[in-house]
Amino acid sequence: MRFEVLRQFGVFMQVETRGTTGQDSRKFLLSKLQRMVASMIDYRTGNDLDLDVVIDLYRASTLGERRPVDDRERMGAMLRNANLVVTAWDTNLLLGIARSLTDFSYATYLSDLAVRVSHQRLGIGKELIRRTQQAGGPHARLVLLAAPAAVDYYPHVGFMQHSSAWTLGPGEFLR
Repeated sequence: MRFEVLRQFGVFMQVETRGTTGQDSRKFLLSKLQRMVASMIDYRTGNDLDLDVVIDLYRASTLGERRPVDDRERMGAMLRNANLVVTAWDTNLLLGIARSLTDFSYATYLSDLAVRVSHQRLGIGKELIRRTQQAGGPHARLVLLAAPAAVDYYPHVGFMQHSSAWTLGPGEFLR
């Protein structure tokens, strides 16, 4: 893989600069590492993807635990019906995906953000979000429901929590 050494360096830096005295240097070096990794990644837009490759990515990320990865028909429909899909690639390896629904004017619902566990903390997810927001249009609000494991991530990258969101799940009905 093209940036395996950089990824390992990033893990090393997280361990070696842990603690209060190394915070500034750690942030600087991790920021530099993220920029280097970003320059090596090919970001693409479009949902004409090999379903097996997408399912493999979901399984290699924490999102696979909460998506119907064993139901090919449903996963295929999810991918096919998304009208904004941004992906991150290292040559032929799919590293990340942002799967959204948007009207390109008022709202973009980012329903899936998945990055391989082996490639997390390198800025890939943040860049997928940035590109999704840009493609959604200059006036569209980016909306998402955070997975429990990712609740702390989104405020870190600039999202504001919204207290008045509701969901109605499958099998649940209006009263």
